[in-house]
Parts: sequence; structure tokens; C-alpha cells
Amino acid sequence: MTDGFRENNKSVFDPAASKAERYAKGVSIRKTTPLLRHKEWNSFKNRKNPVDILIETGVGRVESLLPIRYSRMMESPFSFFRGAAAIMAADLAHTPISGISLQLCGDCHLMNFGGFATPERKLVFDINDFDETFPGPWEWDVKRLAASFVIAGRWLKFSGKNCKEFAWNAADSYKRHMIEYSRLSALQIWYADIDLAELIDMGHDKEIREFHHKRIKKASEYTAHEKEFAKMTSLDGVRARIKDEPPLIFHPSGNEQSEILKEANIIHKRYIESLSDDKQVLLSRYALHDAAVKVVGVGSVGTLCGISLLMSATGEPIFLQFKEARKSVLEPYVKNKGKYSHQGERIVMGQKLMQSASDLFLGWTNDNKNRFFYLRQLRDAKVKPVLEIMKPKNLCEYAKACGWALARAHARSGDPSVLSGYIGDSDEFANAVSEFSILYANQNESDYNKMLEAIKQGRLPIAAET
Repeated sequence: MTDGFRENNKSVFDPAASKAERYAKGVSIRKTTPLLRHKEWNSFKNRKNPVDILIETGVGRVESLLPIRYSRMMESPFSFFRGAAAIMAADLAHTPISGISLQLCGDCHLMNFGGFATPERKLVFDINDFDETFPGPWEWDVKRLAASFVIAGRWLKFSGKNCKEFAWNAADSYKRHMIEYSRLSALQIWYADIDLAELIDMGHDKEIREFHHKRIKKASEYTAHEKEFAKMTSLDGVRARIKDEPPLIFHPSGNEQSEILKEANIIHKRYIESLSDDKQVLLSRYALHDAAVKVVGVGSVGTLCGISLLMSATGEPIFLQFKEARKSVLEPYVKNKGKYSHQGERIVMGQKLMQSASDLFLGWTNDNKNRFFYLRQLRDAKVKPVLEIMKPKNLCEYAKACGWALARAHARSGDPSVLSGYIGDSDEFANAVSEFSILYANQNESDYNKMLEAIKQGRLPIAAET
């Protein structure tokens, strides 16, 4: 680990200092860690085999689901990158840092951003995945985000020049918006959000703007729970039950099913207790009706995730998604081990700290086997990026949006004046991060090929999805 993050894991925020003094503090840090150093990436001595890291992160997961995890990761270097947060965390620990700590997303790649509805029913653009959230060096999120654009750009067969430009725009947007947030009060930053419709209107591609406005209209009109109920349930006698669609949605079989439903009621009760009193009153109108395992994402595959169906006395449904919460992949590489022993609480509190508005039903729970979980609504007017339709200019605009959202999230727990002082207003930081992103994309491709070789050798099982 370089530049002593273990020795300097402290925020430099000083509420007694003026913004000018804090900006100057950021400028002074450049003497210790020049911006140019952020372009550095070399595979270091004794770097752990990425396949070994994948195997280690599979320990404790549902073994029967691991073949789905690896089959999804082998689809492309970009799919591999999405499931390889632990590999990059180990690598980032060996990169130069400024010593400025704040709350990180921890798995900050371009598919973990998107639009969703706030409890006030406003559609905003923000980070939407916090499984790995943890306090750490702010640069780690920026570098993982920028690298994801190079890797996705290569997957879409865009030129090397385009791919570097995507990464540069993500880092430059982060810089520019951090400067803007440095001019606001802490309360103004806390109130800030990114309106999804306004963001789309800023785009220069009329066809893409119209496409996304149609998606927003559909998402706004989408009464999620009723439509999901019609699509995802069937009647078992007179009782509604979540449909099985193995291997991606299923109920455990035999005696295990009745035991799990008993345990689900205990878990649900503990979840309710994690909510504020007003949310407890709201959910007291509903009872747990059914629960099933649901395989989600790439990095999450193999962890115990699923959906639960709640029903009111008058037959109104609510679908919640539960996800197993394991230790953050960042935790081994930072000195501060965090204030939350409950991993579900860690995720919920990190999400509330970073997001402009969090899900109405966001909460945490645990079972009797010392497994931690967090819960949220299954869907709530979510609008995900559709990379396959994007041209280079669209991906550049999306990179700017992600950089903006990350700056806003970091400005809540960090000090934007110090960060802006450190980054400055030149192109030096964006240039360095884009250089790093190219080098790390090369590393990712090498690691991806090692995974493919391990699959051929039978070290990693795969299975076809149906």
C-alpha cells in the first residue's frame, strides 16, 4: 500500500477554518501527492492471482449459484469488471492517494448509476448501489468509475481515443462540479439533487433525448407493485405466490421451504424494527405473504438475495428486495474498520449519507445464522442506462452525468473546498485519471483472460441460464 493511507485515514475537514483556508489546505497536499501521480498503474510484486480473489469472495455464498456468477462474468471484460470489485480494491490499495477520506460507493462503475423516484415522487439521477460502501480515499471511486468507461467503451467497440475521452470526461465533470459544491453551504449541498428530466434535456442527441423521455414517462406512470403483482405471482389455491422461474427466481424445496418461511417472518420483524416509527406504522398495514430467492446483478450473484411479497388486508401488494450484506471489499485496505458491526446497517447508513434521497423502505435485518441483510423496494420507477444504443457522444454525456453525481455524493461527507484545492481547475487531474484508466483497462483484460483459463481448467464452474 502506497502513500500511507493506513497512517493518514482522516478527513481534513475543519469546520472552524474558512473555505479559503480549506482550499489552501487542499493545494498544499499536492506537494505530497502531485496530481500527475494519479496516472500510475503497474502490476506490483506479489500481486494476488485474480482467480484466487474470486474464489475467496465466493466463500460463504450459495454454492449452487456460483456457476451463474462466473457465467455472467465471462460474457465480456466489462461483465468481468462489474463482478471484480474485490480485485480492483486490492489494486487501488497500491495506488497513490492524497490522504483525504470520505464515504465511498466502493463499487463505483457506470452501471451503478441511474434514475429513480424519491419518496416525494421526483425522478432523480444518482448512484444506486452501495453494497461495498465504506469510508476510504476519494480517488478510489473516481478511478473505478473512469476505468469502467474505458472498459465499456472497448466492449462497445469504440476507438481508443473515444474510450480515453469517456474517462477524461468523468474525471473532469467530477472536478468541475466539486468546484461548484465548494461554493455552497453544507445545507445547500445536502439539499442538492440532479433532476433526471433536466439532465436528459442537457443532451445534444435529439433521438436519445426522446428515447429517455419516453422511458421517464413510462417509469412515472408505472405503478410498480400492482404490475409486478400481476407479472410475478400466481394463485396457489386462494393464496397468491411468487412464480418460480428457476434458476433465477425460486422457492427452496421440501422441508427447507417451510423452515425458511418461518425464519423469514423473524427476519421481517427485525427489519421493521430498523425503520423509523412512521415507516413502521405504514408497514403495520401489511403482512409478509411470501418470499423467494432472486438472482440479481453480477457481483451480487451467490449472495442470498430475493424478493418478499407483503399484502394488506384488502389485497394491496408491496414487493421488497432483500440482499445479503457482506463485509465491504474495501475494509481490508483501510485503517478505519468502520463504526457498524451490522453489515446491513453499514450499507443503509452509507447509502443515506451519499444519496440525495433514499428508498422509502430502506432498512436492515439479520437471520439466526449471523447473516446480515438490507431491504428496499423491488422497483420504484427505476431508469437504467442502456449502453447498447449509445454512440460515443452519448457515452461522453453519460460520463459527465456520472462524474457530477459522484461529486455530489462525495461533497456530502467530504470537504469540497479541500478537494477542489487539491484537484485544482486545470486538466491535470482528468489527464492523469484517463491515463490510469487505459492502463487499468489493460489489466482488467489480462485478469479476464486468466478467469477464462481457470474456467477451462475447471477451477471455476459455469452453467447456462434458462
